[in-house]
Amino acid sequence: MAITASNLRSYTESQTLLINQQSNRRAMNGEQVFRFGFGQSPFPVPNEICSALANSAARKEYMSVQGDYKLRDAITCFHRRKENKRWDANQIIIGPGSKILIYCLMAAFHRAEVVIPAPSWVSYAPQAKLAGHKVSWLQTTVDNKWRITPQELYDFLIIRDDQQIPLLFIFNYPSNPTGQSYTRTELKELAKVFKQFNVIVIADEIYSLLSYETDYATLEEFYPSGTITSSGMSKWCGAGGWRLGFVHVPEALGKAYFNSVIGIASETYSCAASPIQVAATAAYELHELADTFLTSQILALSHISSYCSKTLRQAGIVVHEAQGGFYLFPDFSLFTEELKQRDIISSQQLTSTLLSETGVALLPGSAFGMPNSSLTARLAFVDFDGAQIFNNQVHIIEFNKIKAGINRLITWLEQR
Repeated sequence: MAITASNLRSYTESQTLLINQQSNRRAMNGEQVFRFGFGQSPFPVPNEICSALANSAARKEYMSVQGDYKLRDAITCFHRRKENKRWDANQIIIGPGSKILIYCLMAAFHRAEVVIPAPSWVSYAPQAKLAGHKVSWLQTTVDNKWRITPQELYDFLIIRDDQQIPLLFIFNYPSNPTGQSYTRTELKELAKVFKQFNVIVIADEIYSLLSYETDYATLEEFYPSGTITSSGMSKWCGAGGWRLGFVHVPEALGKAYFNSVIGIASETYSCAASPIQVAATAAYELHELADTFLTSQILALSHISSYCSKTLRQAGIVVHEAQGGFYLFPDFSLFTEELKQRDIISSQQLTSTLLSETGVALLPGSAFGMPNSSLTARLAFVDFDGAQIFNNQVHIIEFNKIKAGINRLITWLEQR
């Protein structure tokens, strides 16, 4: 029997993975491409951690669904030292990337409402829908630097359609796709609203260790009982393809919820790969290496962010300098009339035309929950050789490919 579209769920490939394939095809065809679409860390995994993986290759046993205790303990020590987190290793769950763990956190509920600020990472909404939940978007604005305000949060929560079902709020900072974060005061005020309405917050802090400010705050500091924290190795350690993530579930949410998440994990991924868990333990135990590695990454990323945002603003593009990670979220709305003359009235048309005519690969704002008419896009400033930071003689990172891509974008935009 043929399988028809009516028999299938309506899902397409993740936009972030798709843009990477499109960029690769363009490069294989000998066409120039500026890889601003796929948000993969440009920095190589340090040799010491690679050696730990090589040495653990023979480890073939299934580990605990929750994750090896030694790794969980190393994570708690690492984040206590780096972020003053007071975690219990028994409340941590390890998985093959934080992506599947976020899904498990949602799937543990029979029925829930998942609230997502727009713009947000491309997979939150599809995962919530796969889990059978209602998805509600909270629109942010460029004037507020794409951040949700306590008043906007309160105004939404007070008029919810169904106040009885659990509410999950996905909170990612520094943000993918905007690069923006929150101040200590902002988090404290948001926490008051979350607490008032008993909101369960999934705080995706995968980029927190790449915050440009050294004294940054996290939501858990002000709302520990209701904040589930998600993180992993893909960004701070440059090990996205290793697929090692974790979540910390506060004890206050109850044993039943924790066990439900573990049960779903056991029926989906079984456990994270054993060699990866052993190597990850080494990564989280090498504190001095991590300190040096992170300092070098932040210096490079903040410098590149500053250059890109300043250059784009000089060309009339509205964009806020990143506060962490490696993303910018430029708004091209001041060029609405000029773009309309080229039959470009959506972010999808904007990014498709840019790729075909210039080789500049961006992701459309609509992929991140923005309206189709929004002339926004995500720019990942990762198209440079991150291995430069391991050269002690290099004090200024070269990122000529990024400069060329930014200039190509601006030249195209200024064409009349």
